[in-house]
Amino acid sequence: MVTGLRANNLRPAHECLAQRFQSWSSGEFDLGLCPVRGILDRLGDKWTTLIVIVLAQRPHRFSEIRRSIPDISKRMLTQTLRDLERDGMITRRVFPTKPPSVEYGLTELGESLLEPLAQLVTWAEKSQPKIATARSAFDAAEASRG
Repeated sequence: MVTGLRANNLRPAHECLAQRFQSWSSGEFDLGLCPVRGILDRLGDKWTTLIVIVLAQRPHRFSEIRRSIPDISKRMLTQTLRDLERDGMITRRVFPTKPPSVEYGLTELGESLLEPLAQLVTWAEKSQPKIATARSAFDAAEASRG
């Protein structure tokens, strides 16, 4: 049971989430169009969260983002930036220089993601040891069954 969390400061988070899911699954809502699924698909990919964290500091040029996230390929960075721009999370600003310079920054919508993202990062850092322990115990139990 979730304790201490409040959704909209009105009731416990688990009650709010249960009510939302009930209304979504009651036939009034197409679960395929669920807004939570869409945003989690974006945030759950390998690179989006890291890019948003980099851009939270200030706008960056493509090469600066790439240096900040050394494992990302040029192609994957380009695709992820395009996806974030399409979703309205970032802006792409082209400067009339030779060669042209491009800078990426968070939009107001992108900035509104920072607080919940920071909470998720804090939760993940705090929970990682427990998750690792649970995974090890599960894997050991599975190995002994097979």
